Amino acid sequence: MRLLVARCEVRYSGRLNAVLPEAVRLLILKDDGSVLVHDDAGGYKPLNWMTAPTLVEDSGERLVVRKPKTEDVLEIRLVEVLSDVVHDMGESAALQKDGVERHLQEELAAAPASLGEGLTLVKREWATEVGPVDLMCRDEDGEWVAVEIKRTGTIEAVEQLTRYLGFIRADPAKTACRGLLAAQTFKPQAVTLAASRGIRCVEVDLALLRGEREPDLTLFTA
Repeated sequence: MRLLVARCEVRYSGRLNAVLPEAVRLLILKDDGSVLVHDDAGGYKPLNWMTAPTLVEDSGERLVVRKPKTEDVLEIRLVEVLSDVVHDMGESAALQKDGVERHLQEELAAAPASLGEGLTLVKREWATEVGPVDLMCRDEDGEWVAVEIKRTGTIEAVEQLTRYLGFIRADPAKTACRGLLAAQTFKPQAVTLAASRGIRCVEVDLALLRGEREPDLTLFTA
C-alpha cells in the first residue's frame, strides 16, 4: 500500500465532473488498484475515490487513475510531495463472517425459498466492487434479489446492502434488483431505514432452518 501526503489538485471526469482545489491531502493507493483521496476532515469518508480495478499512470508530477471499460478518470496533479511511503501489508486477512452468519448463509443457500417469494439461488458470494453479496437470487418472476445475511440486522447492515445494490443496479440487466436483509434479530431503526429504501427484512431461525425444532404453533380465534 502506498501512502502519499502531498499538496495536490484533483480532477474527476466520467459520469460527472468534479474538482478538488489545491490543498494538502492524503492519497491512498492500494495494491488491489483502489485509490482514495482524503483530507483532515469529513471523518472516514474519502473526498474522492476510484474502486478496483484501475490503471494507474505515474509521471512523477501527475497521477492518472483510469477505470477500464469506462470513461472514469481521476487526475491528481502533485504540486508538492510531503511524504511518500510504501508498506507491505502482507496477505489479506479480511473480516470473516462469524459462525452463526456463516451457518445461516449455508442453510439459506440450500433453501432460499424459506425467505419467501419463491427465491432460487443463482450464486453465493456474488462479487461487487464494494464486497460480495451473500446470496444472489431470482424470484418467481425471474427478477434479481440480493440477499445479505447477518446475526443482527442493524443500520450498518442496511447501509452495506444499499451500497451493494448501487453497484448491482448499475448493470442495465439488473436495474430492478431488490434487496433482502435476513437476520436472527433486527434493530427497530434498521427495519425503519430498510423500509424507506425498499429493502425487505426477514427474520430467520437457524435451529428451524436445520430442522432442529418445529415451527411455533399460532392459535387463531374467530
